[in-house]
Amino acid sequence: MTTQRFAFARRQPWERVLPDAFLDPDRAVVEVNDLALSVRFGPFLTTSPWDNVRDVTPTGPYAWFRVIGPRLSLKDRGVTYGTATDAGVCVTFHRPVPGLFGARRVHPGVTVTVEDPDALVAAVRAHLNRADRAGRG
Repeated sequence: MTTQRFAFARRQPWERVLPDAFLDPDRAVVEVNDLALSVRFGPFLTTSPWDNVRDVTPTGPYAWFRVIGPRLSLKDRGVTYGTATDAGVCVTFHRPVPGLFGARRVHPGVTVTVEDPDALVAAVRAHLNRADRAGRG
């Protein structure tokens, strides 16, 4: 099974203020493989099998106070894991998934600010298209 890894973006001045756990490529990474989409952001983990992934959308730019660090949207309960303000990716789910605060809080979507948002969008869409074709077959 091949796993694609997408590192979180490192941008100034945010790189100086974020804890190492949110910038370390082993502890802050989005992984895409045949089974699932997984986001590790320091101590936080959000993961979903492909049949639960609804959509993926490029997003941004953002206001720093809405995206830097781990964030919970009070509007839609989505979670953001952010290290940059210029661009990111939003993935939505059919059924909410755990993220911040473990299983006590579930989220209908996750936004991430990876180094190559276009490549992440393409990888997620490829898996969604594959899953869609398999469902019709």
